[in-house]
Amino acid sequence: MKISIERGTLLKAVGQAQSVVERRNTIPILANVLVEAEGDSVSFRATDLDIEVVDRVPAHVERAGATTVSAVTLHEIVRKLPDGALVQMTDDGASGRLVVEAGRSHFTLATLPKEDFPVMASSEYGSNFSAPAPVLRRLFDKSKFAISTEETRYYLNGVYMHVADGENGRVLRCVATDGHRLARIDAPLPEGADAMPGVIVPRKTVGEMRKLLDDDDAQIAVSVSETKVRFATPEITLTSKVIDGTFPDYSRVIPTANTRRLEVDAAEFAKAVDRVATVSSERSRAVKLALDEDRLVLSVNAPDSGAAEEELAVAYGDEKLEIGFNAKYLLEIASQVDRENAVFMFNSSGDPTLMREGDDTSAVFVVMPMRV
Repeated sequence: MKISIERGTLLKAVGQAQSVVERRNTIPILANVLVEAEGDSVSFRATDLDIEVVDRVPAHVERAGATTVSAVTLHEIVRKLPDGALVQMTDDGASGRLVVEAGRSHFTLATLPKEDFPVMASSEYGSNFSAPAPVLRRLFDKSKFAISTEETRYYLNGVYMHVADGENGRVLRCVATDGHRLARIDAPLPEGADAMPGVIVPRKTVGEMRKLLDDDDAQIAVSVSETKVRFATPEITLTSKVIDGTFPDYSRVIPTANTRRLEVDAAEFAKAVDRVATVSSERSRAVKLALDEDRLVLSVNAPDSGAAEEELAVAYGDEKLEIGFNAKYLLEIASQVDRENAVFMFNSSGDPTLMREGDDTSAVFVVMPMRV
């Protein structure tokens, strides 16, 4: 194999591949990226046995071939090469070495046979549709903060992507929860997605897929089966197993009868919560919200470190209410609001609180209160 490729193109491809590779590996080949050159392109394939990413980039291929080489080492080398350098990679197959050259730099890297590289079994995807990158970006960005990190409740360690009945017909919906907070985000149902089975997309996959979604004009081809999900752009294909479990019935936790309405500027609210939470003890991080007519008093009282209080002008017309929340949860939820004011719907100090953006019900957040 002998190829020449521009440094910027190579860095992007190898960067995508090496981020899938697990740092601690008991199987040596899994630390490697499979480099395959044919025609006028080179593909870089990496896997951790749960996720597989293939990145195809244009290159000048003098001799076709394939080999595997340490993903992290190759990425580090390419990253440290000067901008605009032309990188030449040569592998003669017999020596078990890959030679990487750029300008006056010369590296020789150990390789492993390409036959040992595990290729993910292809599966039949029952549902195929395409969606604009900004739509998928919104669905996953706004929900991923609520993914649980508890390994025991493994079925909550991802985002539940499924087709649901929204207020104005069927929608593509993403839901994540950890039992303390919940995010439910809807988008118009793409053509061809009607029969999609509901799947739980793992946290790592959500993080890796996010890298495909930066280009606003991109159309992402999404394929879903009962066991796998695939996201693809013309250059990159990301295939992942889905979490084998049943996502709980989240609709039971979303309050529908909350009547006390608070409207507040989300950015101001987040800054105020952040300020008063500075004195709270790390363990509890509890912030008390005291609501009265058109005013909100945020307070923290931490016996060991001090107290803080801040008042905000808000729109609130119901009876007085005192309710406590974990400051971190409030900050995360408030930061999801892009355009309008945040609208909080309360019931009582012991019931879940609902938050949305203005009257927009396509993004709904629920947070459980704390005793303060």
